[in-house]
Amino acid sequence: MTYVWMMEQVMHNFSAAYAAALARGDPRVEEWLLMKSPVPAAIICVLYLVTVWLGPRIMSHCEPVRLKWLIIPYNFALVLLSAYMFYEFLMTSILANYSYRCQPVDYSTAPLAMRMASVCWWFFFSKVIELLDTVFFILRKKPEQVTFLHVYHHFSMIVNWWLGVKYVAGGQSFFVAMLNSFVHIIMYMYYGLAALGPHLQPYLWWKRYLTRLQLIQFFAFLVHTGYNLSIECDYPQGFNKAVFAYAISLILLFGNFYYQTYTLKKRQKKEA
Repeated sequence: MTYVWMMEQVMHNFSAAYAAALARGDPRVEEWLLMKSPVPAAIICVLYLVTVWLGPRIMSHCEPVRLKWLIIPYNFALVLLSAYMFYEFLMTSILANYSYRCQPVDYSTAPLAMRMASVCWWFFFSKVIELLDTVFFILRKKPEQVTFLHVYHHFSMIVNWWLGVKYVAGGQSFFVAMLNSFVHIIMYMYYGLAALGPHLQPYLWWKRYLTRLQLIQFFAFLVHTGYNLSIECDYPQGFNKAVFAYAISLILLFGNFYYQTYTLKKRQKKEA
């Protein structure tokens, strides 16, 4: 009887906390796709992890799927989407006179505030679309591409940006999304050109510089957020701390990838 009562209390407290957390969300985004509750995004994340685990096992008994006809337009479509988001973040922040030092979230329904919230949602949704990167790797039987870094980055961006749109659609978060959108213009341009065929490989020598650019953006996140943590700013510090810690994790993981892929291999090649 005591055990049942305790479980009922735990469930009641969890239900109350869950309802209270949802109630603190931004009412402007309440009815937007995937934003009413965390359940749809959570289902997407679970299906993604199941795909990562089960997909290679299924494909081990199949021939690689030829997806060139799909991958080329997919990558160039993401170039266009990234360019659109970068433009929207940049222009809206300029028109709304955003501060790079401290920018609170404008929760009003003013046109510029809604424009910023809208592009934040598109940024989140682009991360849902980008989960197809992993699906394509699995279908093409390229398991070496589905690394811990790859899965961690794709999975965590869904979680981070669902929370970002739900609670802080704008404010300081615009800088992270704007910079990432710019990097993704170049990144998906590289992927799109590489998918066109091996005849373009001699012109894609700049792949290592793309990784450097990614590392530079993470250091920019660290500096920008770190500075914001050191001053008084009317922006939820919990989100700033989360971005700061996340940037450190990405610097470590991408830094290790760069070292293993370029520095170490170059050294081994010289020794050989």
